[in-house]
Amino acid sequence: MYFPHHNMDSGLLMGGWQETPGPVNGKHYEWQLSNGRQWKPIDNDHVIETHYCQPGAKGITINFDEMKVSIDFDKLETLTPGLKVQRLSFLPQGQTEDVGWYFRDDQLWCEYGSQSSSTLSSSISSRDIEHQFSLNPRGTFSFTVGLMTYSLDFPTMTQTNCITGLNRNVRRRPKFTSSAQSLSSTSVFPAASSSQLSDGGYKWEFMGDEGRWTEYKAHICSYDSAAIERQYQLNPRGQINFRTKKFSYTLDFSKMCQVNDSLGTTRAVRRTADNGSQQNSSLGSVPRWQFRDIGRSWTDYSKANSTISSQDIELQYQQNPSGIITFATSEFSYELNLAAMTQRNLSTNTTRPVRRLNQ
Repeated sequence: MYFPHHNMDSGLLMGGWQETPGPVNGKHYEWQLSNGRQWKPIDNDHVIETHYCQPGAKGITINFDEMKVSIDFDKLETLTPGLKVQRLSFLPQGQTEDVGWYFRDDQLWCEYGSQSSSTLSSSISSRDIEHQFSLNPRGTFSFTVGLMTYSLDFPTMTQTNCITGLNRNVRRRPKFTSSAQSLSSTSVFPAASSSQLSDGGYKWEFMGDEGRWTEYKAHICSYDSAAIERQYQLNPRGQINFRTKKFSYTLDFSKMCQVNDSLGTTRAVRRTADNGSQQNSSLGSVPRWQFRDIGRSWTDYSKANSTISSQDIELQYQQNPSGIITFATSEFSYELNLAAMTQRNLSTNTTRPVRRLNQ
């Protein structure tokens, strides 16, 4: 199965076959893998959850128990023979999960009932569809948009125009919540047990000027990569403080960001495997963010023609991959939806697809 690059994270490191007592840190979900004998929770499954909540994500690849495991979000299956995956939901009695229902438009995934889903308002919303789904997950039901009637088939997850016969794919995904911790970037390796790591095995970097990843060095600040890694293994959800000659900073592991304590400025942080490459660690560059312009070609975001650049978007994405960013050009104001990977002109209400490319 093919997964687009921006929907796959081939470098994510997850925990091995370890017993855990169940969801922690207020999580209402848990991702598990089974090798045919028993189900085991996946360490740091917030990374999977963050991607799963994005309607455009087809799947994700993780490193689990020294092997790569690809998960198909639509089928909730792995591509590894003999290995099964499941997502469990843990909610208090009487409480239901906030779920979004989406259909694939010509280019975009649009939520039912949202303004972006149609120029005409639909007679149903995600909540309406979820109610019907809970009553009969193997059934179908009809609804209208303007003069058109549609049939939504749950078993095949398709929507059919009853007049034209046109079919569209449908997806059901949970809404992103703050309890689902932020994914820092597609290069980040989340926490693993201390037995799996060794000092110096990982490199810690912050987003420097000009969109360059810059490694922490002891002669510049009070911590280098090895020292940060030791603190991270002690508490992957904690914080550390350090100083340079001019300022003091707070490095937040849970948000993967560095904050200047005096100025309040924030920089993205990442943790990557140090494979011994001779390449200078500061040469890694920020992923490129692009939108599809009128001529259907992909155009980079740049401050040369707007108030936002790829670096600005990447920083926001790493802090909240399901957030919304507003920006402007000389003529219009726009809304960039990171979860849907779309850009909407707030004046004309036209929507364009957006993509994120690793360099």
